[in-house]
Amino acid sequence: MPDPGTVTLVGAGPGDPLLITLAGVEALRRADAIVYDKLVPVRLLDWAPNAERYFVGKQAGHLYTPQVEINQLLVRLAQQGKRVVRLKGGDPLIFARGSEEMETLAEAKIPFEIIPGVTAALGAAATAAIPLTHRGHASLVTFVTGHDDPEKATNNVDWKGLAKHPGTLVIYMARTKLAGIAQELLEGGMDPSTPFAFIQWGGSNRQRVVTSTLEKSISGAPAEIGTPMIAIVGPLVTYREQLQWLERKPLFGRTILLLRAPEQNESVARELEHLGAEVLVEPVIRIEPPRTWSEVDQVIEEIGSFDWIVYSSRNGVRHFIDRLLNLGKDVRALANSKIAAIGPGTGEELRLLSLRADLIPSEHRAEGLAAELLPHVNEKRILLVRADRGRTVLEEQLGPVAREVKTVVTYRQVDVTQPSGDTLERLRKGEITDVLLTSSNIARGFFGWLDEETRNVVRERTRVVSISPVTSGVIRELGFDVAREAKIYTMEGMIEALLEHS
Repeated sequence: MPDPGTVTLVGAGPGDPLLITLAGVEALRRADAIVYDKLVPVRLLDWAPNAERYFVGKQAGHLYTPQVEINQLLVRLAQQGKRVVRLKGGDPLIFARGSEEMETLAEAKIPFEIIPGVTAALGAAATAAIPLTHRGHASLVTFVTGHDDPEKATNNVDWKGLAKHPGTLVIYMARTKLAGIAQELLEGGMDPSTPFAFIQWGGSNRQRVVTSTLEKSISGAPAEIGTPMIAIVGPLVTYREQLQWLERKPLFGRTILLLRAPEQNESVARELEHLGAEVLVEPVIRIEPPRTWSEVDQVIEEIGSFDWIVYSSRNGVRHFIDRLLNLGKDVRALANSKIAAIGPGTGEELRLLSLRADLIPSEHRAEGLAAELLPHVNEKRILLVRADRGRTVLEEQLGPVAREVKTVVTYRQVDVTQPSGDTLERLRKGEITDVLLTSSNIARGFFGWLDEETRNVVRERTRVVSISPVTSGVIRELGFDVAREAKIYTMEGMIEALLEHS
């Protein structure tokens, strides 16, 4: 057996992937294995793309993984010498059974550490705009569980005693027992008009909030509020109406599906989240290097002989320059060539590598690039840097004019044939409001995922957003409407299209 590894219990926060701590992100980056549950934002796993993943939450038709099995899994992985992250919604030590996991690890002599997280009460209060304390109204706040251990002989929560609580009461996991809890608070002398707030998915862009009173709550939680739910009780609930801020964001309530690889989506996802949307990332196409670099290497050896180098994507730029550097060269090798980029996104990728495009067409697609390049390529030697599949417009239109058009493949597009079960389930339920299709291949791959039932749901309940007329044409050929089309054929243009119709 290898020497025991380590286990880090990390608080993932209440649901917004940006609310994890920097220490939590660093632990994920270093992890060999991640053990996570349903309340963890799946986007956090992007910080550890190569780590083993162990889901121990509840899925449709399956029970929760028993806590004893989770404990054993943590020990087993650590004993294999792995750096294990136990990623838990909220904070690991507040109604999260982190103490039981620590006890098991200590008994097995497994080194562990704790990285705290924003607990559900703090996240829900912040996004619902309900202060938990106020020097004029509430100097005390109490966290309590509404779902005590059913195996305990007695209930440790004195609800009638808490009825005399002078501040704010926050009840975790209250939904199933709320009617009884409310009745006991009422019998304990709490004012029947005491404000109640019921918050589902608090601390995230999926948040739902319903306000009520103690008297009305004896019939149970509102039907429109499901789990996970937090109840906040006390006079400060009334502040929500005048202070709420999350719901005022332009994309609040929207769930947007991005279909490119996670590393391509990070800045876009953050911008959409900043605007109030929930973002899901589910790549349709996996980007991989070519099966052999021999042709690329040969082109790089003679790179100084090309008059123009034409890049048709960000990936093409990144993979070509990476290979150039791997061969011991740098961007000075491109000094004799002019550079063309299909659009501002590709131009920005060049800029990040200290290169500047000499030509970016006003129409950001192959036809526009070919039209603006034609006057400059007569009897010139052209290098097209591209993927292994795609349209051949540039070769066809530049070939008759140029002395030579050389095409080199710097990356392959590999179809992902099946999305994650969570994304597919949310598509089937109509919970995804918008899907962003950034190329014809991505459009074909996405619709290829869907069975007939899900296709019908997408037609009725999901807005399809296209990056360009070419992509829109493919979407319509596949039998779907285009709800929005970017005026500028970039991700920024797609965000603008979303905001114009928000």
